[in-house]
Amino acid sequence: MSGDHPGEDRKRARELGIPLTGEPGPWNAITDVPGVEVGYVTLVDGDDVRTGVTALLPRGRDGVGIPCASGWHSFNGNGEMTGTAWIEESGSLAVPVVITNTYAVGPVHRGVVEWVRANCRGMAPEWLLPVVTETWDGHLNDIHGPAVESRHAAAAIEAAASGPVEEGCVGGGTGMRCYGFKGGSGTASRVVEYGEDRYTVGVFVQANFGSRRELVVAGVPVGRELTDPVEAQPSVAEPDGERPVPPGAGSVIVVVATDAPLLPGQCKALARRVTLGLGRTGTTGSHFSGDLFLAFSTANPTALTSTFPEDDGSAPYESMRFVPWGRMDPFYGAVVESVEEAVLNVLTGAHSMTGRAGHHVPALPLEQVTEILAARGAVS
Repeated sequence: MSGDHPGEDRKRARELGIPLTGEPGPWNAITDVPGVEVGYVTLVDGDDVRTGVTALLPRGRDGVGIPCASGWHSFNGNGEMTGTAWIEESGSLAVPVVITNTYAVGPVHRGVVEWVRANCRGMAPEWLLPVVTETWDGHLNDIHGPAVESRHAAAAIEAAASGPVEEGCVGGGTGMRCYGFKGGSGTASRVVEYGEDRYTVGVFVQANFGSRRELVVAGVPVGRELTDPVEAQPSVAEPDGERPVPPGAGSVIVVVATDAPLLPGQCKALARRVTLGLGRTGTTGSHFSGDLFLAFSTANPTALTSTFPEDDGSAPYESMRFVPWGRMDPFYGAVVESVEEAVLNVLTGAHSMTGRAGHHVPALPLEQVTEILAARGAVS
């Protein structure tokens, strides 16, 4: 991995003493939601390949085909998330959610179809609408190249597991930037008490957005005091007459999971709250960023099944258990807190990287950030 620095001492945001509100789950990850699994394929090769694929399985591999209540939201639509028309129509999600780079959506989409056909023969073999979404990694990665193949989607699904989730320069987040520093993959979770029950809200972020000067950590505008060679100095000459990408461009994908019983419309409401969590980290939402969010609930596992009707004269009904709308505020707060922390975990976990055309993206300087926060009284 020429030019990369995976040996850098990186930590999660809480390990740095950054003050964050709310109670996280055991792993402080989306996998704290029972059944949710995450898998990566990371592709780093030569000077030009810095990319990959991330798969999120709402109910694990054995649960593909069992629908979850779901909703999505576009904060800024300069991006792609396939399958959203059906999510909007039916309120259900029954397939893996797969994240990659912008130009790899096609092969990854095909790879999901091939994996489902090979492993879930009972799941509507005639018809499938995968959910594949993306952020742009063309600064560090040869995005026009053929590095991501359909088999990598299957490999990411097969690699999916529960437990702690690796963060930073992994999976679909391998070649990403965030607030002018090295970006990538990050996660966090919150426990929500609801009467005698305890539910979990977990989020996963593929972060490739924001300009350096926007960055806010724990309410402190640290980006204004940090020096970022990517934006503060002349950039490396772009090959083939390419124009430099403006600060703040890129995209961010956020997936929200919960085991709380929710209606599809309530999942959509969770997805809208992602915007507030991102806002806590400073972004104003660049026109050149695709900011797309998806939320699902793993409760009510059979209620939203959509299959061809049997010609047996029956007329079945379904029912759903759900949190009343007037009781949703704690779940909204959990989304906002988790998204803020997941973005910070991206930045504190990612290491510096050099890639295509000699482009170098530095890691967020953790020591300098903690010094700024200490000077402002945000950390002891």
